[in-house]
Amino acid sequence: MANLPTSLSINSPPYGGPAPSPLTTPAAAAAALAAVAVQSKDRKMASAEQLVLDLCDPELRENALLDLSKEIVSIYPSLSPPTLSPGASNRVCNALALLQCVASHSETRVLFLNAHIPLYLYPFLNTTSKTRPFEYLRLTSLGVIGALVKVDDPDVISFLLQTEIIPLCLRTMEMGSELSKTVATFIVQKILLDDVGLRYICTTAERFFAVGTVLANMVVSLVEQPSTRLLKHIIRCYLRLSDNQRACEALQNCLPEMLKDGTFNNCLRDDPATRRWLQQLLHNISGGSLVSALQPGGLEHMLGN
Repeated sequence: MANLPTSLSINSPPYGGPAPSPLTTPAAAAAALAAVAVQSKDRKMASAEQLVLDLCDPELRENALLDLSKEIVSIYPSLSPPTLSPGASNRVCNALALLQCVASHSETRVLFLNAHIPLYLYPFLNTTSKTRPFEYLRLTSLGVIGALVKVDDPDVISFLLQTEIIPLCLRTMEMGSELSKTVATFIVQKILLDDVGLRYICTTAERFFAVGTVLANMVVSLVEQPSTRLLKHIIRCYLRLSDNQRACEALQNCLPEMLKDGTFNNCLRDDPATRRWLQQLLHNISGGSLVSALQPGGLEHMLGN
C-alpha cells in the first residue's frame, strides 16, 4: 500500500464513528480503481519501452532477453489444458515480436541461436487448440523462426535440424490457419533450399513421406479453399524435393493429380514465377514426357498464356 496514491489510503473509522469517506462510495471506488489501472498500464508501457532500449545496448541485452524469456515461460501452464486468455496471449506475442527483431539482426542472430532461444517457442508450436489466442501465439512464434531462416544462413539451418522444428511445422501445416500454414510451409521450404536440409529430409523414407503426405493433404484442401500464396510455397517445396533423385522418383507416384490436371489454373494465372516452378516440377518427375503430353504449348498454354 505504500506505493499507492495517498487518495487510496482509506482508514475505515471504528463502528459508530464518523460517516464513511466519500472514497468508499461505489462511484469513487470505481474511479480510484480506474486510476490504478491507468498507472499500471503506464508502468507496463514504460517497462516495454525500456526493454526495447535495453535490447539495443550490448551491456543490457542479456538481462533484457532474460526478462523476455520469463514472460514467455510464464504462460506454459496455460498451454495444457488450453486455458490461455487473450490478454496473456497478447503479452507474450509482444515479447515474441521483440525476439523476432533480435533474430533478424545480423549482430544478434548467432547469439540468439547460441542461447537456444528458439526452443522456448516450441511448446507454442506444439499446441492444437484453434482458438484465437493460441493461433496468434503459433503465428507469432513461427514469425520468429521465419525471420531466422529468411537470411539463408547455413548455421541457422544446422541449428534447426538438430531440433524438432520440422515435425512442429508439419503439425501447423496440418491444422493451422491459412496464414500460419503459409509461414510454416515457408520455413520448410527454406530448410529444403539448403543442401544440408534437403539431404536431411530425403535421407530416410520416413522423413520424406512425412513431408510429402502433409504437402499432398494441403494441396487437396486448397481445392475447396484456394490460396495462391500457400500454393506457391507448396509447389516450391515439391520442386526442391525433385532435385533429389530418390525423392524425384518417389514423386512420380505421390505427386497430387491436382498439380497435373490444371485444377489450379485460376490460382496461378497471375503468378508466372509459380507457373514456371510447376512446369519445371512436372518436367523433372516425368523426364519431360508429362509436360509434352499436355495441350499444344505445354503448361503455359494450359494455364492460359
